[in-house]
Amino acid sequence: MNAELNLLLEELERFGAANDAGIDRADPGRAQRMLNITRDTGEFLAVLVRATRARDILEIGTSNGYSTLWLADAAGADGEVTTVELQDARYAMALENFARAGLRDRIDALNADAGAVLRIGGDAAYDLVFLDSDRSQYEAWWPEIRRVLRPRGLLVVDNAVSHAHEMAGFVQAVKDDGFLCSLVPVGKGEFLATRGA
Repeated sequence: MNAELNLLLEELERFGAANDAGIDRADPGRAQRMLNITRDTGEFLAVLVRATRARDILEIGTSNGYSTLWLADAAGADGEVTTVELQDARYAMALENFARAGLRDRIDALNADAGAVLRIGGDAAYDLVFLDSDRSQYEAWWPEIRRVLRPRGLLVVDNAVSHAHEMAGFVQAVKDDGFLCSLVPVGKGEFLATRGA
């Protein structure tokens, strides 16, 4: 990672923390929160992308693009991250941050409903899928996530410890499909799953 990108990530960390601290969690304005991953989660994602040599990556839940930048930088010049964000204001911020980072050519950013994107996604299209979105939708999305994830591909899901109760049904569905799973206590907890060919 170059120094300029690291400085931008540090700026986004400060912005996200300050922004989210000023919004009441119970308030309907929660949609204005950035809800970014932690830095150690970003580092963990970068290691996973490089170790698995993932080149086609799907991220559901762009927010302001903080996690996307970790993924795109790690994927390298021959990689592409397709990232999906439904909320217009966060999507606009993300586009600006991708341009500032000089990584726009590695990122296909979609301002769309994730369920619709998954339904039209190609079979075995992605090496890695990163979920950091509306946890109440994960279980319904699972058949499509399973379909678009290539054999031996990797699923990574954020908030697996901090919101374990919300993800219990989804985690069980993944396990019931015979995926090899692991819970990693990085950041807010990362649920990892993969399957054989």
